[in-house]
Amino acid sequence: MYFLSGWPKRLLCPLGSPAEAPFHVQSDPQRTFFAVLAPARLSIWYSRPSVLIVTYKEPAKSSSQFGSYKQAEWRPDSTMIAVSTANGYILFFHITSTRGDKYLYEPVYPKGSPQMKGTPHFKEEQCAPALNLEMKKILDLQAPIMSLQSVLEDLLVATSDGLLHLIHWEGMTNGRKAINLCTVPFSVDLQSSRGSFLGFADVHIRDMEYCATLDGFAVVFNDGKVGFITPVSSRFTAEQLHGVWPQDVVDGTCVAVNNKYRLMAFGCASGSVQVYTIDNTTGAMQLSHKLELTAKQYPDVKNCNCKEGHTDLVEFLMGNADIWNKTGAVKLVRWSPDNSVVIVTWEYGGLSLWSVFGAQLICTLGGDFAYRSDGTKKDPLKINSMSWGAEGYHLWVISGFGSQNTENESDSKSIVKQPGILLFQFIKSALTVNPCMSNQEQVLLQGEDRLYLNCGEASQSQNPRSSSAHSDHRTRREKSPFAGGGLESQSLSTLLGHRHWHVVQISSTYLESNWPIRFSAIDKLGQNIAVVGKFGFAHYSLLTKKWKLFGNITQEQNMIVTGGLAWWNDFIVLACYNISDRQEELRVYLRTSNLDNAFAHVTKTQAETLLLSVFRDMVIVFRADCSICLYSIERKSDGPNAAGIQVLQEVSMSRYIPHPFLVVSVTLTSVSTENGITLKMPQQARDAESIMLNLAGQLIMMQRDRSGPQIREKDSNPNQRKLLPFCPPVVLAQSVENVWTTCRANKQKRHLLEALWLSCGGAGMKVWLPLFPRDHRKPHSFLSQRIMLPFHINIYPLAVLFEDALVLGAVNDTLLYDSLYSRNSAREQLEVLFPFCVVERTSQIYLHHILRQLLVRNLGEQALLLAQSCATLPYFPHVLELMLHEVLEEEATSREPIPDPLLPTVAKFITEFPLFLQTVVHCARKTEYALWNYLFAAVGNPKDLFEECLMAQDLDTAASYLIILQNMEVPAVSRQHATLLFNTALEQGKWDLCRHMIRFLKAIGSGESETPPSTPTTQEPSSSGGGFEFFRNRSISLSQSADSVPASKFSLQKTLSMPSGPSGKRWSKDSDCAENMYIDMMLWRHARRLLEEVRLKDLGCFAAQLGFELISWLCKERARAARVDNFVLALKRLHKDFLWPLPIIPASSVSSPFKNGKYRTVGEQLLKSQSTDPFLNLEIDAGVSNVQRSQSWLGNIGPAHQEIDTASSHGPQMQDAFLSPLSNKGDECSIGSATDLTESSSMVDGDWTMVDENFSTLSLTQSELEHISMELASKGPHKSQVQLRYLLHIFMEAGCLDWCIVIGLILRESSIINQILVIIQSSEVDGEMLQNIKTGLHAVDRWASTDCPGYKPFLNIIKPHLQKLSEITEEQVQPEAFQPMTVGKTPEQTSPRAEENRSSLGHGSIPQGEVGGSSLVSRKEEDTTRAEEEEPFQDGTYDCSVS
Repeated sequence: MYFLSGWPKRLLCPLGSPAEAPFHVQSDPQRTFFAVLAPARLSIWYSRPSVLIVTYKEPAKSSSQFGSYKQAEWRPDSTMIAVSTANGYILFFHITSTRGDKYLYEPVYPKGSPQMKGTPHFKEEQCAPALNLEMKKILDLQAPIMSLQSVLEDLLVATSDGLLHLIHWEGMTNGRKAINLCTVPFSVDLQSSRGSFLGFADVHIRDMEYCATLDGFAVVFNDGKVGFITPVSSRFTAEQLHGVWPQDVVDGTCVAVNNKYRLMAFGCASGSVQVYTIDNTTGAMQLSHKLELTAKQYPDVKNCNCKEGHTDLVEFLMGNADIWNKTGAVKLVRWSPDNSVVIVTWEYGGLSLWSVFGAQLICTLGGDFAYRSDGTKKDPLKINSMSWGAEGYHLWVISGFGSQNTENESDSKSIVKQPGILLFQFIKSALTVNPCMSNQEQVLLQGEDRLYLNCGEASQSQNPRSSSAHSDHRTRREKSPFAGGGLESQSLSTLLGHRHWHVVQISSTYLESNWPIRFSAIDKLGQNIAVVGKFGFAHYSLLTKKWKLFGNITQEQNMIVTGGLAWWNDFIVLACYNISDRQEELRVYLRTSNLDNAFAHVTKTQAETLLLSVFRDMVIVFRADCSICLYSIERKSDGPNAAGIQVLQEVSMSRYIPHPFLVVSVTLTSVSTENGITLKMPQQARDAESIMLNLAGQLIMMQRDRSGPQIREKDSNPNQRKLLPFCPPVVLAQSVENVWTTCRANKQKRHLLEALWLSCGGAGMKVWLPLFPRDHRKPHSFLSQRIMLPFHINIYPLAVLFEDALVLGAVNDTLLYDSLYSRNSAREQLEVLFPFCVVERTSQIYLHHILRQLLVRNLGEQALLLAQSCATLPYFPHVLELMLHEVLEEEATSREPIPDPLLPTVAKFITEFPLFLQTVVHCARKTEYALWNYLFAAVGNPKDLFEECLMAQDLDTAASYLIILQNMEVPAVSRQHATLLFNTALEQGKWDLCRHMIRFLKAIGSGESETPPSTPTTQEPSSSGGGFEFFRNRSISLSQSADSVPASKFSLQKTLSMPSGPSGKRWSKDSDCAENMYIDMMLWRHARRLLEEVRLKDLGCFAAQLGFELISWLCKERARAARVDNFVLALKRLHKDFLWPLPIIPASSVSSPFKNGKYRTVGEQLLKSQSTDPFLNLEIDAGVSNVQRSQSWLGNIGPAHQEIDTASSHGPQMQDAFLSPLSNKGDECSIGSATDLTESSSMVDGDWTMVDENFSTLSLTQSELEHISMELASKGPHKSQVQLRYLLHIFMEAGCLDWCIVIGLILRESSIINQILVIIQSSEVDGEMLQNIKTGLHAVDRWASTDCPGYKPFLNIIKPHLQKLSEITEEQVQPEAFQPMTVGKTPEQTSPRAEENRSSLGHGSIPQGEVGGSSLVSRKEEDTTRAEEEEPFQDGTYDCSVS
């Protein structure tokens, strides 16, 4: 509603003695001039610019006679001021303009500037006038004056002798007798036949204020009683006055009256404000609401006033009621000019702002207002007097800084030396003055010279309504720096955007002559804004970033907008008063044309328009004669003024409305008590216009009367159809501040779009929700078709997003700057005394409140319909979670037993949604352990829920349930469920979860069961950086042991730590404990299953992600699981898994040179041009060094399979268990290892620039080129190739030669087959394996002959190798175990070296094998290439990017 902005300004008064410090400020009725009183001075200040105009100083002699000045009151026409003095005198001052055209301050413009020297009213607007103050009359009332109040043409004065004087402004009593209060009868209500009298002598009025709309006075008596005095007839005499009072207020201190809402706010000594209204029927005073600080808003409210502990006790024993009140009595209460907020201040300082029905907006008793940045407490700001400025943009405050509690004399002098007036600056919601804005979804705030919008850049919000509510709220918001910190979920923050506003500076040209801004409005798309100042109006486009003003200044100055303005499509509709014609008008201006009356459509109206609103193609206006008029508005194709307005209907409301000023808002809506299904004609649901009228906080609805005969009219002109009359009004709700409704329709979200939203101040919000029968059945006659549901929200609502189930608002935030100043130098700096105030956007979900209210009222079916319509919202899971959490907290922590608990109903409701399992577990994880039993008693056993998650394949949620189980069940149960989950996660390849489960099982095993592990979340990024490589040099470990973590700490940190020493074990401790064995057994079982099912790709991922020691395990399983039983099946499966195409032979290839053996495969052809041996040897060498590197994560479990001497003196040669030493004859060839392959530098992989060079010497025919391209086409993705080569190295290392043969066949490289033969020849290989290879290859040959002839050419190439293999098989007499051998050195000699080597490998520091020369590849390069090589086994993605 209202929000503080920036720092207050200080206006310095002329220097004088401390005795001349100002203490009272009073604005004139127009809030243009301010009277400021000092003990013997009266000063007049001007509002804009805020300057002192004139001061009257009382001479010392008369000052001692009159006594010091006390209060001031303005005459309604601002020509006189009455000042009361301490000795019972009233001084009447005349304010006169000085002679002629003289101004005190005038703006000076540079020569030739086009500033508006010749415009009408120029001097009045631009200059501060020069005034004279002259004392005209002195009246002696013989008793101290307690209160002055201007009433129409009279001045009402209350004196301390219990009299009420009615004095004419000319200073005469007109012979009227003063009224003695003791003769005025008082009763509880006006119906009592005889009231009691104030039966004691010294009663008098302490404070009073006149209320025009109630025609009476709210009064506070000196004994703390409060009341309301009203003249029974028009004559103001003692016999004609009657008073009512409430029984329960006995500590009243001050009063303020709200004319628009007919409220009387009485400040009390207890620190609260009691707000009363008058009952229309009985005339009794009714308590509307209280303004009280709660501990939430002001934490210190419960602390005592006194600083020393012993006085607390004394006061407590004396039963002092004030002991709980730290604020002191309420000192001042002031309603804002638009009557929408009230400001309250207390004896001990502080200031708070409340909406009209008690929603607190600002309080300066806590937070940055009360504490410095170093945590010390500031003295609260004490306010002696305050008065609102024009339109509520400023609050003029005379503060009491230093008047009490100053630490020493010098301080008090330095502060009082410059007595000042503070100007607090406010920005307010456009709804306060232009309530027609409530059918918009934008938040618009207006300051005195700028506007704040929550919609984004207009250029991105062209679409009026996208699939969600906000086309304009989506695009620019993902970039928000605050997106994460805003609301509860990521998607919500992208929907709502950041906390900052789009600020539009109002045109200074327009402001210069039309300050202050009175109304503002924004169109539905949030692209155009219009503002209204003193005269005329201006509008701004967010697309072009330009203001449009009247070209003819006379036209602008000739119109005063009276009833607000609204947008209709591209038109601005406004009600105004034409000064020259003295005529009330309704005007429509087109936005795109020039701003000129020539382009306006003007309709004359009979009476002044007070309120205006647009609904679809209708304009509804409320006029000063208490009538409502409906107009139709339509676009016309002809003429410049392209919109026409016609009167449709007039409705007189004078019977129901006591005073036109009481109507806060009027809107036309499609909301009715019938929800459309029961209407006789379907289109009536759309046209069911009802008038909603907010009458002083009472929401009144008038529907069309459909009781008469319904005639289907088929007139050609729809505008001439007879509109139905309206029924008598019905009161829907009380204490209503704002109403929101929309004219859009959406069948999916009928509940939300056909509802009526009300803001009710301190009582929160209400929604009038339609109830629909399910499946369009006939509704029960006894069921209501609408229901009013109240709910509380934590923000002040300024707009409702109907489809998105969100409320938008704004909130004040503060920033401290006091640390920029030293403590001594800054005693008087406002930046130190006050924080800098900013306004931030905020929003809140309300759906869970509504669902809960429906469930409480046994309307579960409606709740389900509503929830299902909103299930697509991004934060819907959060809504369910919030509802469950709130009900659980309330019921589980209730002291008394709950007769009808809601939790089982809510639990049953949530099971209707697929998110049930997640909702329950998220709620449990965010709730303390003590409440879990209560929760799971309602939602079901966590073991059953865990199993449901497994059945639904929702493993992450199951993992969360595991933590619940771990806390609620014995370790054996946790282990059993964890094993289940671990196996499922392995099966599904959820590696993150697998790592968590290994940790979890280990924690249970090592006695850490009381410390639950952190739950894996779905959003967690994959922790393995670049493929296999991440886990190669790391181990997963528990960084904290059970004894170091207190049981209360609810989560164990997940850490990935480097192994600490040369032995790179998988676990940092207890490597041989039973738990590790248990986990290893499961891992082995999974690996065995993957191999048996020929899932090599999955096996690679599994080993890389979980750091599984594949080579040592394969060595053990070489003759069992790691054996290929069916070569053909394995080949087919690998083709499928790695997306590797089967080779084909084109029809034209009969005469192919390849077929005839002229060339072999492309790979072979290349090898011919280079030298075959070095290629093979280099590749094998680098491959082995890769495998060698992989040893670092094997740990010390299996025996070492090979040893390398990196620092041996053999130069570039690399020795290996399987290979003979390399020859150097191919050094010029740079075709390297699999590592190089990943960099696309390998010929075989297809760096065809190199191929062109190599083939340039060959003359290739067209058909040969075709074959080369065919060869290329028969290769799989690059990533698959890298993966296959990696697996080839692994199997080679483990001695699983049958698998090597299968991979060699897929890659179709005879070099691999050749290499295997070299191994078989150079070492003793198990005969059974040889036999298996031989049988397998024969099976492949048979299969190729029948099913896949594409393999035949390659099988033909390797035929000689196969014959060699047969010979070896026959030669082998005694199969022996496979023993790795080292060439050149014995194992004893190399083992220390190997140990050293392995430790360095553990830290990634081994240099790559030397390729084609003596240069060493740098470690950085090696790491990159290795990362690239191992990256493939990440996921099942096949797109391959080459770095």
